[in-house]
Amino acid sequence: MSRHARSPLRQAYRVQEDVARVGFDWPDARGPLDKVREEIAELEREVRDGGWEMRDALVDELGDLLFAVVNLSRKLGIDPSQALENANAKFTRRFERVKRLAQERGLQMGRASLAQLDKLWNEVKRTEKDGGGRRRSAKR
Repeated sequence: MSRHARSPLRQAYRVQEDVARVGFDWPDARGPLDKVREEIAELEREVRDGGWEMRDALVDELGDLLFAVVNLSRKLGIDPSQALENANAKFTRRFERVKRLAQERGLQMGRASLAQLDKLWNEVKRTEKDGGGRRRSAKR
C-alpha cells in the first residue's frame, strides 16, 4: 500500500489482509470480482427502489462496494490508493483537454450541453487510445 497510512482505503486493505491470514479469503480474483458485481447490483436496487431518498442505505451499499473493490485490488496485487491516484490524474488530464477543445471550438464551459461535453470527452479518450495520450501496456 502507499503512503496513505490512515486512509479508509488503507484501513480496508489492512482488514482484508488480516482476515486473509486466517484463511477467510478467496483463492483468486474471481471471488472479489463477483462480489463487486453483487454490490453494484445491490446499489442499483437501492437507487431504483427509491433508496436514493434513504441516505443511510446508500452509504451502506456504496461502502460495501468500495470495500469489495479494495479487496479485488488486493487480490490483483494492486495498491488501491495508487490506482485511485492514477484515475484522478487521468480524469484531470482528460478534463483539461476537454476544456481546451471546447475553447478551440467556441464552446463555453458551463453553457455547453452534456451531450456536447460527452462528445469532446469521447474524442479525448479516442485520441489517447490511438496513441495521442500516455503509453499503455501491451496487455489491454
